[in-house]
Amino acid sequence: MKKHIITIAGDLASGKSRITDILQKNLQYEIYRNGEYVRKLAKEKGLDITSFNEYLKDHPEIDEEIERSAAAYAENHDNLIVDARLGWYAIPTSFKVYLKVDLNIAAQRAFYDENRKETEKFETIEEQKQDMIKRYNSENERFFKLYGVHKEDMSNYDLVVDTTDNTIEENARIIEEAYQEWLEKD
Repeated sequence: MKKHIITIAGDLASGKSRITDILQKNLQYEIYRNGEYVRKLAKEKGLDITSFNEYLKDHPEIDEEIERSAAAYAENHDNLIVDARLGWYAIPTSFKVYLKVDLNIAAQRAFYDENRKETEKFETIEEQKQDMIKRYNSENERFFKLYGVHKEDMSNYDLVVDTTDNTIEENARIIEEAYQEWLEKD
């Protein structure tokens, strides 16, 4: 059974938050963001986001709670956008979107993103890029170990959008149109 829920996963710095904000405005949906919760937990532990990802390897109960929180929230909500790496897995009845981006562009976006400065402190774009590779690999390893899934397997998604060259507005429009088509299918 389909629910009016869009789950958005994707590469680091692929535009998930900004696209989610536009979708919220256009669709009048509520947003649930796992990333904000993860960054809050990292900050509480006094860890940067990559170190916190490493910490989660030894504390799978925290990782599982993070994913369960999105699924539990979606059980009692509709008209919802979930911004979560494993949102597609946690909420299989959702419209599942993956956002891709060229790694070099992603590193530039992340490096200049003021919202990341509290949990990501790098001197150069190259340091940011290397950290993103480390985080990506760490997450993939952790998610496969815990859940037996590969988030980078594009067959998990109803729609894959490459955000590298599109504007945020173009990406949101692509998602909205595909979502409406998905809702109209039986």
